[in-house]
Amino acid sequence: QVHLVESGGGLVQAGGSLTLSCSASGRTFSSYAAGWFRQAPGKEREFVAEINWSGDTSRYSDSVKGRFTISRDNTNNTVSLQMDSLKPGDTAVYYCVVDRSATVLAGTPNRVWGQGTLVTVSS
Repeated sequence: QVHLVESGGGLVQAGGSLTLSCSASGRTFSSYAAGWFRQAPGKEREFVAEINWSGDTSRYSDSVKGRFTISRDNTNNTVSLQMDSLKPGDTAVYYCVVDRSATVLAGTPNRVWGQGTLVTVSS
């Protein structure tokens, strides 16, 4: 079983940048697709980005495409989300997620969530 811990959230002004990191325990991390979701106050959790097990394929929601970049390091069991040109609408709790599938959207019984990290973007 994989255990996830996120870090890197905080307060940033609109137009600024933040990098979120997710550290995974467990020797099988490299066999999992990894990604990020977010949940803004009063809204449902939504998909942000994902990357396949090898790191050569990634996908983004339309709302962050061109501004966010997801990457992973299977040697160090980490997945990161570089967030640039941040907007107030990006304010949310960001959750790291992995799933033993081709996509984190599969929602298999093996899907694991982190505890979340808060990102606040001020105008």
